[in-house]
Amino acid sequence: MSNNLPSYLDISKDINSDLSNAIETLNPDKIAILVDENTKKYCLPHLHVSIDTLIEIQSGEQHKTLETCSHIWHQLTAIECSRKSLLINLGGGVIGDMGGFAASTYKRGMPFINIPTTLLSQVDASVGGKLGIDFEGLKNHIGVFQDPARVIINTEFLKTLPKRELKSGFAEIIKHALIRSTEQWEYLNRYSFEEINWDEIIPKSISIKNEVVQEDPLEGGIRKVLNYGHTVGHALESYFLNSKTPLLHGEAIAWGMILENEIAVIAGLLSKGESEVINGFIRSVYDINLELPAYELLRSHLLQDKKNDAQGIRFSLLEKIGACAHDVLVEETVLKDILK
Repeated sequence: MSNNLPSYLDISKDINSDLSNAIETLNPDKIAILVDENTKKYCLPHLHVSIDTLIEIQSGEQHKTLETCSHIWHQLTAIECSRKSLLINLGGGVIGDMGGFAASTYKRGMPFINIPTTLLSQVDASVGGKLGIDFEGLKNHIGVFQDPARVIINTEFLKTLPKRELKSGFAEIIKHALIRSTEQWEYLNRYSFEEINWDEIIPKSISIKNEVVQEDPLEGGIRKVLNYGHTVGHALESYFLNSKTPLLHGEAIAWGMILENEIAVIAGLLSKGESEVINGFIRSVYDINLELPAYELLRSHLLQDKKNDAQGIRFSLLEKIGACAHDVLVEETVLKDILK
């Protein structure tokens, strides 16, 4: 598979050299870096860059809110950042999404560089320009489309992650293969999770997503296939967010793919045999003991999915390995049966 990477994205072997070049090109009047307590401790020491302020927020999806954005805006205002200033977002998907959103709305837009430090943010959030925050318990409910000035990916940061976080990111790699690339799916089946070469697999996975995004930048049609696993997955993630056992994004998406494959079989799109093969693979990677909530408890989250229309809940569902349909209307009776 050829690598079809976005023009603004670097797979970096020398993070400081590439960051320095990007800053020199942008020539900002001030520089701020956004971190959480984890990236401040484990990732920031790797960067050698002169900055005007360090903005620290709390890690976790539960802090991806308007209140946290307000804190970022206050900090940028305090040092008198302008539209020519630069925000560097050092962290996972929450930092990239929220930092990018804060930068894109500050004075109607200042440039930002994303340095994704988790597998999830490197293969998923790094491409496509989707930025936003959660609102009233609804995931990514408020947001914009805006590409970063630069995305710099360095796999060295993955060494700072626990295995659970790596597996969370791996769910998006599985998704990309299933919706678009039988070649990538076969690659994933040749190796155990522990044997995966991230330097090899990450560019391939990004290429798949970027190819889809280029065909449909604003998600009017085919880009919706990237939401495979996410209609049910986001509902589960939102439901468990404030429970004693919150799910990581990739864990929720893994369950979402499993359950949506069952829906695809009932809808006559996916063969039962292929569904069993895919779901068996996903279960072999994720050891998730999860008691699924009743449909009624997920209904409010499912009804807020951004793919929906006046007719009902729309899904992106597999037709076979490597091909995905979008805008599939699914009756609520089917969803109730699956969640039983």
